[in-house]
Amino acid sequence: MDLSFFFEVLIGGLLSGVMYALVAIGFVLIYKASGVFNFAQGAMVFFAALTCVGLMDKFGLPLWLAIPGTMVAMVILGLCIERVVLRPLVNQPEITLFMATIGLTFFIEGLAQLMWGNQVHRLELPIEDVPLEYLADKFGIIVSQFDVMAAGVCAIMVAVLSLVFSKTKVGRALRAVADDHQAALAVGIPLQRIWAILWAVAGMVALVAGLLWGARNGVQFALTFIALKALPVLILGGFTSVPGAIVGGLIIGASEKLAEVYLGPMVGGGIEGWFPYVLALLFLLVRPEGLFGEKIIRRI
Repeated sequence: MDLSFFFEVLIGGLLSGVMYALVAIGFVLIYKASGVFNFAQGAMVFFAALTCVGLMDKFGLPLWLAIPGTMVAMVILGLCIERVVLRPLVNQPEITLFMATIGLTFFIEGLAQLMWGNQVHRLELPIEDVPLEYLADKFGIIVSQFDVMAAGVCAIMVAVLSLVFSKTKVGRALRAVADDHQAALAVGIPLQRIWAILWAVAGMVALVAGLLWGARNGVQFALTFIALKALPVLILGGFTSVPGAIVGGLIIGASEKLAEVYLGPMVGGGIEGWFPYVLALLFLLVRPEGLFGEKIIRRI
């Protein structure tokens, strides 16, 4: 086995896994604090990327102005989702909330294409997609500079979110809401305001994910399927754990690339599309709550 090639594939998979983890964190934030599985997260990623490109194409804004404009739009979108759709459904069964987010998915997808069109766009970020010279010259390993920078951006965002949730007053309130909604209300924590903050943060996470995936694959409707790639990540890491989303993303990213290269020739093409789900299914049989998920015990 060529170790240089093996590490090249492994590192590329790990870097992709960090980007998967960022999408998964959008799910974790909402699910942990409200118990809602936000199926619309993929549509929010698509909306963010298409809005950023639309602001540049239709209004001639440079990237450094289009990104803050899109951030404002994503915060407004998150606040509107919480206020108009989910707040009236408080205390409804979980399946009702889940179906509401499915409806939101189609609405957001349609709104994005109504506003900006449905053609494929190219998104140029100031990061070159060229091999890192140091790794190529020193170890013979070809790793994209774009992938490294994208993983670095994701890592910084995850670190900032972790600090906010662990060190700030809002973060402590978020953890209290996640532990027990009724107890949080009893001590005066404004539950609806916390949920509004969470949806706004989820919108910003979707913006970063949309920019990075849009720059890599083009801004197109297929970005909505990024959410499906986050499902195996959540199953492995746990639906309520930010560290679990990171570890799950790394595992899925690495295993996907390794399977594509080493198992693909034996079983046929397209293995990278379904292998993460097979891995997640096998993992469900062993540890259904995920590596970092909380084990739920229901008394009858």
